[in-house]
Amino acid sequence: MIPATIKQALLESYVRDGGINHLDGVNLPSQDCVAELARDFMHVLFPGYFESTSLAKDAVPTWLDQKLTKIDQRLTTELEKSLLFARDAAPAANARRVATALLAQLPEIRRIVQTDVQAAYTGDPAARSVEEIILAYPCVLAISLQRIAHVLYTLAVPLLPRMLTEYGHERTGVDLHPGARIGTHFFIDHCVGVVIGETSTIGNHVKLYQGVTLGAKSFELDGAGNPVKGVKRHPDICYHVTIYAHATILGGETRIGEHCVIGGNVWLLQSMPPYSTAAYKGDDLIIRTRRAADGDWAI
Repeated sequence: MIPATIKQALLESYVRDGGINHLDGVNLPSQDCVAELARDFMHVLFPGYFESTSLAKDAVPTWLDQKLTKIDQRLTTELEKSLLFARDAAPAANARRVATALLAQLPEIRRIVQTDVQAAYTGDPAARSVEEIILAYPCVLAISLQRIAHVLYTLAVPLLPRMLTEYGHERTGVDLHPGARIGTHFFIDHCVGVVIGETSTIGNHVKLYQGVTLGAKSFELDGAGNPVKGVKRHPDICYHVTIYAHATILGGETRIGEHCVIGGNVWLLQSMPPYSTAAYKGDDLIIRTRRAADGDWAI
């Protein structure tokens, strides 16, 4: 039997240290339900890949109706909880509106996710098939969920977008904030330890390796000493950029131009012009830029 003193000590801590209680409040979104949502979304994005039995083409309409009904019911419930938390004036009606808006975006999300899968297949010589990419590459789960969560983020939904991406983070080790704006043909090779901050933007055809961080340099503080919210803090990565393992790029004013290559372990706090490379030579960071027209290099 558990000693009564342990229970009493916890009850006292609930009174004394109440800042991490959620008592007599609204019902918050369920982590278990969000995990189920994430799995169901993956089924709908990639029909036939995650079923326990083979999915026949003529069975797809019935299968899809069942999946969408399940997603819609669970999504609407968790959205309403999120909106109640935010003291929304009409949580039920707005949950219905947001759920419909997100589901309407699924065909477009599928179009973009297909480019991500293609980028992984063409960008990794170890990949033997598209099936291997979808079933075994963690970037597919992390990026797909971020794209779904980003729609909710743009619709100003609290809690739920971050919970979706954190499910992907837990499963893959990739921390993609739902606020990040990410273009097509996005590939993260090896995945583990990648961090992409809220105000990052990433153009089309960008490839990252493990351990890359797109982060903030420092935070502007308000009069109470708290970080100011809603300001640009993270870098912009333009089209056709490759960033190798464990590179760190920081700052809301940092812009990496088109067709740049950033070497492994680079610590970068400055912008790079298009067609540049950044790498260490000894202890010195060397950024070289070439003219796109003739391929000449300048240091």
